Amino acid sequence: MVVAVESTTLTSRPAAEAYLGGVCFKLGPPKLIGAELEWLTAHDSPAFTRPELASIAAALGPHAPRSLVPDSPARALPAGSLVTVEPGGQIELSSVPHDSAAALCDALASDERTLCALLAKHSITTHAGAADTRREAQRLLQLPRYRAMEERFESVGPFGKLMMCNTAAVQVSVDAGADRADVARRWNLLHTIGPALIAAFACSPRLYGIPPGRWASQRMRTWLELDPPRTGGPSETGELSADPIGDYARWVLDVPLLCVIRDGPSWTAPPDATFADWIDGALDDDLGRRPTRADLDYHLTTVFPLVRAVGHLEVRYFDTQPGDLWRLPVAALEALLDAPDAADVAAPTRGRWEDAARDGLADTELRAGAVELLELAAEYAADPALGAELGSAAGRCRSGKQARGAKS
Repeated sequence: MVVAVESTTLTSRPAAEAYLGGVCFKLGPPKLIGAELEWLTAHDSPAFTRPELASIAAALGPHAPRSLVPDSPARALPAGSLVTVEPGGQIELSSVPHDSAAALCDALASDERTLCALLAKHSITTHAGAADTRREAQRLLQLPRYRAMEERFESVGPFGKLMMCNTAAVQVSVDAGADRADVARRWNLLHTIGPALIAAFACSPRLYGIPPGRWASQRMRTWLELDPPRTGGPSETGELSADPIGDYARWVLDVPLLCVIRDGPSWTAPPDATFADWIDGALDDDLGRRPTRADLDYHLTTVFPLVRAVGHLEVRYFDTQPGDLWRLPVAALEALLDAPDAADVAAPTRGRWEDAARDGLADTELRAGAVELLELAAEYAADPALGAELGSAAGRCRSGKQARGAKS
């Protein structure tokens, strides 16, 4: 595979940090919201077997991603969502941005119905489970990126392949902010409310092949364990950031390289070398060149903090929800970003990511935070129907009941 590489070489760390600040945080009045929904896929006969990639590609036809069919037109579904496929055969819808959670949910629900109908013609079903409880982790996609990813994660522990192949999530994207001060407010808020919302929506207590341990979200457990320098972002210690743009740029450069785009099948990176090392010339003997902006753009796709800056802010901490309840994390974030008291309500549980994933609503402080946040979200929801559903979710949390994921 030959990959075009931009010729602009990065010659210093300050130049790289300045570039990152511009591409990771696009400033402007926040107006839009988007989401990505993931599902496990299976053939029901034989029972719950992984579909072959060729079957998925045939089902999707002109909507197949180029990771499956290199010359595919990769057309969006009728309501605008693009289809992608994850390493273990999970299928994902990525919406276009919308100006409200209600409009976004309507569009995604329409495309979900279209997607399921396409897959059903080839006897493929989707399963709204955040963690696969029946199958060993098996990587279907053989692209150099995923081969290098699996090699890196296996050197750290057992959780990487499980995350890649046996988990599914709901991701919500929101604008970064109007200016640097607004970015700091929104960034800090998304991190502050995160642990209580993880507890509220955790629904993956089981995962096939996971090391022993009782967790409310085994999916989140995989992320916390698989490669901490890559997944533990700059703001996940519980400290508020006065300068998220600068902090994020510095953090990205110090994350070890996951892979390096090259001609040929192996994109393996020098062990534990960071992007900053590459800029400084420490990898000249290994790689034979200094990095370009295109290399840094690609490196950005290989960092996985719980909130990722990709021009907008991508919130990555929600389990896939049962049925159509994926709408609730979307609606909750939209409402809480405008709720004046959200940060104060969630402050007692800020930074308690591991506790939230392990204990969920069994932790009384996290349960109280989840209830208050969802009640606040219900109050500030722009759409009355979504507000009512958020109120019901608050009642479920008050009773201590975790969301119940589909059997998978």
